[in-house]
Amino acid sequence: MQLFVNDLTVIDFSYLCLQRGIVGESWIVDVLLDGSLNDENMVLDFGIVKKQIKAIIDNCVDHKLLLPMQEQALSVSDSTDNSDHEYVDFSSKRGAYFLQSPKCAFAKITSKIINIISVTQHLHEIIMKELPDNVQGLTLTLRPEIINSDYYHYSHGLRKHQGNCQRIAHGHRSKIKIYKNEQRDTKLEQQWSQRWQDIYIASTEDAISKNEVQLSPRAKNNLTPDHHYFSYHAPQGRFDIAVPHNVLEIVDCDSTVELLADYIARQLNIADPDKNNVYKVVAFEGVAKGAIASV
Repeated sequence: MQLFVNDLTVIDFSYLCLQRGIVGESWIVDVLLDGSLNDENMVLDFGIVKKQIKAIIDNCVDHKLLLPMQEQALSVSDSTDNSDHEYVDFSSKRGAYFLQSPKCAFAKITSKIINIISVTQHLHEIIMKELPDNVQGLTLTLRPEIINSDYYHYSHGLRKHQGNCQRIAHGHRSKIKIYKNEQRDTKLEQQWSQRWQDIYIASTEDAISKNEVQLSPRAKNNLTPDHHYFSYHAPQGRFDIAVPHNVLEIVDCDSTVELLADYIARQLNIADPDKNNVYKVVAFEGVAKGAIASV
């Protein structure tokens, strides 16, 4: 007997990639269970699937930075600045990234690369240990949203968020719609998608100096003039990151999707020589959610 739940959840996360650096991503999760019927004549109660399995997935990878532990360009070590924190040092072809975060902000994946196969295997092993004996099989399908327009991958952190969005390197794969005088402008959408391709978005409020940042000794020996530094304290702990200039956009606001939509709209207005056009930005944060701003 088989039981399925499509669109069980969406995981929004970032991961380390040797070619692309820190990449924001959003995957939809479908679940298929194989098993015999229990005393309630069910393979598993839908409520358990929707709550327990979703909670396991969320706890394992959602709003985390996924680390490919077999990649030689990655180094992970315990922080000497804060208890229950870790340093992460990573050298990609786009530049070197250095972080300090509470351990809960990272997911360690036993693989050389982060992809659907490696993350599926990671989740499968964890979830199967929590299922009742009558469930003999589990099929997880992780899939990106089908997007027939332009989109971008971005990573960020929200210092004021009380939940997991406070983690300084989680992200999303997001589409965008831009209207100029109520007419869809796909050229502007393409421009912003190219501008924010695999971008790290940071707030001016979180910028600190090189002397203030808390990173590993190895990281401090490998910082360059191109690095920018950001840090904040949040309920889960202290977060620090050093990001190269070429993969960074610093915004004059918090990086909530509401304010990012407003930021894009304001930037469009600033770049408009006429100053008499009306822009509306529909910015998505992952799958099927987002914000609208007009200027």
